[in-house]
Amino acid sequence: MSVDQLNETIAGITPSVTLAITSKAKAMAAEGKDVYSFAAGEPDFDTPDHIKQAAIQALHDGQTKYSPGDGLQSLRVAIAADLETFNTISYTPGQIILSCGAKHSLFNIFMALLQPGDEVLIPSPYWLSYPEMVSIAGGRSVFVDAAECDGFKVTPDSLAAAITPRTRALVMNSPSNPIGTVYERAELEAIAAFACKHDLVVISDEIYQQIVYEGTESPSFASLSPEVYDRTVTVNGFSKSYSMTGWRLGYLAGPMPLVKAISALQSHSTSGPTTFAQYGALAAIKGGRACVTAMRDAFAERRTYLYERLTSMPGITCVKPMGAFYMLPGIGAFGMDSLTFAARLLDATGVAVVPGLPFGADQNIRISYACSMDNIREGMDRMEGFIKGL
Repeated sequence: MSVDQLNETIAGITPSVTLAITSKAKAMAAEGKDVYSFAAGEPDFDTPDHIKQAAIQALHDGQTKYSPGDGLQSLRVAIAADLETFNTISYTPGQIILSCGAKHSLFNIFMALLQPGDEVLIPSPYWLSYPEMVSIAGGRSVFVDAAECDGFKVTPDSLAAAITPRTRALVMNSPSNPIGTVYERAELEAIAAFACKHDLVVISDEIYQQIVYEGTESPSFASLSPEVYDRTVTVNGFSKSYSMTGWRLGYLAGPMPLVKAISALQSHSTSGPTTFAQYGALAAIKGGRACVTAMRDAFAERRTYLYERLTSMPGITCVKPMGAFYMLPGIGAFGMDSLTFAARLLDATGVAVVPGLPFGADQNIRISYACSMDNIREGMDRMEGFIKGL
């Protein structure tokens, strides 16, 4: 059998457009061109020093062997305490699994949960990796469109219009990528009642939960009620809040039967995550949230400036984000799709944005403000000039 005869599901995976745009922007910069990138979904800050020092000390202490498959017990105890304190969710350490990033946790959940043909409701616009993961697990993504005029939020009514007897799960992402949408408690409670009524598992991706603005509350889905808790898998990690993207460390917490299945799956794939990285994560939790607050304050300043600039440009529409570090401005007035707009903008001005198409929003582009104010100012000047010339 030839090596070019691939698994059909894997052969059908669409490579990440985010990474492709970032790579092209870096290639242009390497050629000496001025590039102002708004593509990457990672904080531009360095990992806080106390976290790095803890990992370095762990290396010096010989913590270079396998950790338990589910992660260090001490770290799972600390995560359980953190979730109890800040999210008002009570999980035992045995209900928590550390994985190689929150993305890996999500992948494990879909693999363990879905039977062939099971449907997963995904609010749209959505993070582009959700549907690919669902497909790999043998499931089918059902996108529930959320309109810009509604703040890109789904409701029980819009979810009800998409549900079928094959619907198994619902993905919730608040604060969200690519929009920055944060659902209010009452909105989540209504969706939770819908999930309970239809016996759905809820996969709650809360990786941006600590990055919210203007005193916005971002409740954990599992905290809404005991019945909701029993059907929710909470996903979080360290990459966004603590600027630890390259450390590849995330976690899930949920009902024990699912956690046991995921533990078995992970034991035959990656095993436990990197040992010394977990000691850094332990320092992140025990070190308090002052570093998170400092980064969030910087994001808040950028958010205000960027939103004002975008909404002053003729033809641009934009929902004001209340969390994460993304905006999803509408470009429908310019008569081109998002791939064309992003390509022309990059070629003409050196400004890199991500097309909205892979997020289910072809009349929008995603802009990350996890970059410097200098980058934002110059990039917006160039984008404004480009738009005026259309």
